[in-house]
Amino acid sequence: MSHPHGKDRPEGPRLIAWEVTRRCNLRCKHCRGASQSGPYAGELEFDEVRRVLERIAAKFEPIIILTGGEPLLREDIFDIIRTTVDLGLRPVLATCGTTLDEATARELKDSGIQRISVSIDGPDTASHDAFRGVPGAFEASMRGIEAARRAELPFQINTTLTRGNADALEAIHDLAVSLGAAAFHPFLLVPTGRGSDLKDEALDGEAYERVLNRVYDLRQRGTIPLKPTCAPHYYRILREREAKAGRKVTPETHGLDAMSRGCLGGIGFAFISHVGRVQICGFLEECAGDLRENGYDFPAIWYGSPLFRQLRDFRNYEGKCGVCEYRRWCGGCRARAFAATGDYLAEEPFCTYEPKAVREAGEDYT
Repeated sequence: MSHPHGKDRPEGPRLIAWEVTRRCNLRCKHCRGASQSGPYAGELEFDEVRRVLERIAAKFEPIIILTGGEPLLREDIFDIIRTTVDLGLRPVLATCGTTLDEATARELKDSGIQRISVSIDGPDTASHDAFRGVPGAFEASMRGIEAARRAELPFQINTTLTRGNADALEAIHDLAVSLGAAAFHPFLLVPTGRGSDLKDEALDGEAYERVLNRVYDLRQRGTIPLKPTCAPHYYRILREREAKAGRKVTPETHGLDAMSRGCLGGIGFAFISHVGRVQICGFLEECAGDLRENGYDFPAIWYGSPLFRQLRDFRNYEGKCGVCEYRRWCGGCRARAFAATGDYLAEEPFCTYEPKAVREAGEDYT
């Protein structure tokens, strides 16, 4: 099967998210891994992690996102960070922030972490703690952010948007700015893991469209970099809004936004689970390959996985995603498609856009 851009051999991943542990000290309502305090059997040991990193570094130069669970609960996390840096890779770390003190923040920076992300899902104690499932989580995360500031460790704010907190988007954005965050990444809820219990909290298609237009408006302020995540529709909305304003989206005018696309799973992004299963993302647990079974050879899975190869050819996409003129930039969320239909190639279930091919076909479209 050929690559959609005419290349038989795809480029390497730009980002690899690695669930170094599934252990966590919170019980977030939306957690894709339904993480608990653990322990979890079968997590990759340090020597196994090192072998995978060596294989990655031999072929690729991605950013490695060390995530969880809560990665700071892993006893050898600093050994993993230093190994990542020694191999010439760029590590960042995703944390809830509740266990972060100034000494830990300084050690993270000294070990080579270039940025951390801290998840904040409400602009105040009541809203955030209700989402995170633990009283005091907001204040603990604020203390962690202050520790990062004192250690001069750059941090970004990640927020998962649902019906319950979408109205607070601007308030959370303004909080991120006031805290001195390097960026703000709003995520759209993917109802998997514990988040499957929040299906009624997921934004419907119309609300999804409205909130991404609000994200566009926030980005126009230019106060802080914003990157919508798990929100592939945004890259259509970006082009629609810019065209309406008489502007083209080009690398010269929009940087990486012009070259990126909504769903990067298997194209510019991959996920490694706590037990070494490679996936297109953390929200879609279809296995592209098992690192333990193949001798820890991540590049072999990246290039050879039938799942990855199938997803890289947009002609395989079904329904209106398969004929949409924006599929190159959007692609729909494959995890949402799978959660709704059991088919990761199905059309994005929360998209209200009607592609040109559908409009022209009218009643003849099937």
